[in-house]
Amino acid sequence: MSRKPHRLPAGHVLAPALLIGSMALVLALGLETLRILEQVNSIAGRWLAEVGLGNFSKSLPGWLIWLATGLVAYGLSGAILCVPCIWRRLVLWISSLAILIFWVPVLGLATYVPDIAAPLIAAVWSGICALVYAYNHRMPVDELPISQADGQS
Repeated sequence: MSRKPHRLPAGHVLAPALLIGSMALVLALGLETLRILEQVNSIAGRWLAEVGLGNFSKSLPGWLIWLATGLVAYGLSGAILCVPCIWRRLVLWISSLAILIFWVPVLGLATYVPDIAAPLIAAVWSGICALVYAYNHRMPVDELPISQADGQS
């Protein structure tokens, strides 16, 4: 069964990006309320301790963690919806996840507690939702000729 692009509904960027980002934030806040994020952060801390980076003398302020979570949730969903082609969207999502995961040892080297669970959960959820939305809709950027979608004249 092949997809018929002309039969897909027209997609938008702003409203879906805001809704997807909001859902990702609500999910992260819900997991924080259930104390599941603490467990994920402690797993990261134990892993850092195993590799010799377990001396955490500082912690990031809570507002900074949630600011990063909001930026990831809204920024990643908006970016995915603004990029043409499914493989580019996948590369963007996987690259964002990799960058967030590789912040764990960076925080450990700086002797910060690795509180990375909230932004990571937001990135996973907003990425999945944005990919599903873009796959099931005719996005405006997908209808541009390739030279214009790439930013060339």
